[in-house]
Amino acid sequence: MQNQTSPLILSFGVSDPVGAIGIQADLTTFSAFGCHGLSVTTGLLISDTARVEDVQAVDPDWVSDQARVLLEDMSVSAIKIGALGSVENVTAIAEIVSDYPNVPLILDPFISALPEQGMDDEDILTAVRQLLIPQTTLLVLSPVELERLAETWRDADPDDTLQNDVDYLVALGCEYVLVTGMPADASKSGTAEGKLRANTLFGEDGVVRHDQWQHLPGIFNGAGSTLSAAATALLALADNEDDVPQVVVAAQEFTAGALAHAQRHGMGKLVPNRLFRQQRQRGGQ
Repeated sequence: MQNQTSPLILSFGVSDPVGAIGIQADLTTFSAFGCHGLSVTTGLLISDTARVEDVQAVDPDWVSDQARVLLEDMSVSAIKIGALGSVENVTAIAEIVSDYPNVPLILDPFISALPEQGMDDEDILTAVRQLLIPQTTLLVLSPVELERLAETWRDADPDDTLQNDVDYLVALGCEYVLVTGMPADASKSGTAEGKLRANTLFGEDGVVRHDQWQHLPGIFNGAGSTLSAAATALLALADNEDDVPQVVVAAQEFTAGALAHAQRHGMGKLVPNRLFRQQRQRGGQ
């Protein structure tokens, strides 16, 4: 790898035989942006195109050893963490990434297609909150996933709001939180206008961006993985972490284009690097 010139990205995640989610999807997305992906498998899926039947977590010593030899051999420009598989994997990965505080870290630990992880589920969430979120540059999750995560530090309370939960995560040390698939207007969530969705980016000063988009018809497996992987690749290409708002815009447009392309095979080729440059020139607007 001595002659490698494209940015290197390390991805922790599950191995999906279908290739729709997990490290296979990450590597494909990284490649679309001209980046080279390195991978550490945290779990093995038994799945087809309809569903994931089971998950076998990888031994944490293997996860740690594989990541260490890669990081000691090559310099990475970004790290993405996906589904983790076990509490022990969370602990091992948190220890590893703590040695690379200057490398952007994108955390997308939820995959809705995965089956319930039983009694260990809350333990995994608590470990993610305590060990990984304080080191995270960009956390990507849905409102439902945020609510589930929030249950690890508070009881259900109608007075608690999404903003309060995000503020808590930012106070822990997470630089940005991207909440995806929100109603564009909560007051219209039960009407036809409710099909208009929004992704909202939060930072230290509150809402940074609120980008609306029209919900596409059909079912897409792996759209969230594509979004977070695109954001990871764009951060690897960015000059500094202050580009996160612009990165999020470009990643959303790339994902929307990928989904539209899946519906219409005759669509022209996406040019993600050019799209990112255009966003930066427009100031991310």
